[in-house]
Amino acid sequence: MGLVVQKYGGSSVADAEGIKRVAKRIVEAKKNGHQVVVVVSAMGDTTDELIDLAEQVSPIPSGREFDMLLTAGERISMALLAMAIKNLGHEAQSFTGSQAGVITDSVHNKARIIDVTPGRIRESIDAGNIAIVAGFQGVSQDKKDITTLGRGGSDTTAVALAAALEAEVCEIYTDVDGVFTADPRVVKKARKIDWISFEDMLELASSGSKVLLHRCVEYARRYNIPIHVRSSFSGLRGTWVSNEPQGEQPMEQAIISGVAHDTSEAKITVVGVPDKPGEAAAIFRTISDSELNIDMVVQNVSAASTGLTDISFTLPKTDGHKAMEALTKARPTIGFDSLRYDDQIAKISLVGAGMRTNPGVTATFFEALSNAGVNIELISTSEIRISVVTRADDVKEAVRAVHSAFGLDSDSVEAVVYGGTGR
Repeated sequence: MGLVVQKYGGSSVADAEGIKRVAKRIVEAKKNGHQVVVVVSAMGDTTDELIDLAEQVSPIPSGREFDMLLTAGERISMALLAMAIKNLGHEAQSFTGSQAGVITDSVHNKARIIDVTPGRIRESIDAGNIAIVAGFQGVSQDKKDITTLGRGGSDTTAVALAAALEAEVCEIYTDVDGVFTADPRVVKKARKIDWISFEDMLELASSGSKVLLHRCVEYARRYNIPIHVRSSFSGLRGTWVSNEPQGEQPMEQAIISGVAHDTSEAKITVVGVPDKPGEAAAIFRTISDSELNIDMVVQNVSAASTGLTDISFTLPKTDGHKAMEALTKARPTIGFDSLRYDDQIAKISLVGAGMRTNPGVTATFFEALSNAGVNIELISTSEIRISVVTRADDVKEAVRAVHSAFGLDSDSVEAVVYGGTGR
């Protein structure tokens, strides 16, 4: 039997009972003959509580000290889990991200992994131990400072370790039974997907599906590491994410893989932009120089009388203030009239590789939104995705309408969310 990397989210280790339940599952994998490496998140809402505490102490905490604070949550989880495993009669050793050899760049709060040198982890598991690694964190290559990987960092840690250790599979344990055709908290009749390609999962993740984050899936695709998404609260088979189907699958993939939604973005509209070469480039160079990522972009047709146009784009709400500040400073150079900021929006995306060869998908999508009385503000498409921006208040109704319109509703039992609202 080979090496398995398991990752447990905050809802799985939210309390002492959860930690003991996870420890039993880990020991079971060890008894089945696997070498086991475990990546663990902070308990429950610990990270959010630490963020709140930091904001009470300092409205703009130092990036370095903020990372030092946030990494404490995972260190607590890893130590407690190692204790619980030892209590079951098995040897376990806990490691911080830096001890595990997770080497990153120097960008605090959203560092990227440069390399993984898991020498200490390999020594530990070769000695018969279960290795417990704190997720979400690493050490910068140049300054040797503690860094955090940002949203979904523990998932990325797990896949990176799986690649470095040449694991058979990376198991991501969460509070739902796998990847569903929509968020089961919003669509109770969402169906669990048995297998999904890296390509489709990347689109779902980038469109707002929270069960796996985009960086994690991209890393897995790059190193061809199969991911098995499953619940730590049940023994059911979950969803396999890989290049090749796992087990028996239909001859042709379903037209639609799922419907994702995202309420974490804001929309900025740059009003009165001169419609001439270089203006859009200047706007987005300003955003790029501020190290901000944007999502959807739409430019209106310029008014013939004024020669001016409007450019709208979406980006994470957390970056909205920084983007507005940067564009305001650049206004005299670029020469636009004004800025509008709107954080009461939602993005809804339809994803499926089968869309390429099936006519009528776009019409059905927009008819479903129309019948639900949902107004569309922005549209973006690719070969396997259609995304629209609507009002945030309309998102749940819109997701349910589209999900039903494409026949994705389950005829059997409702989807179960075991761990509340967390991952």
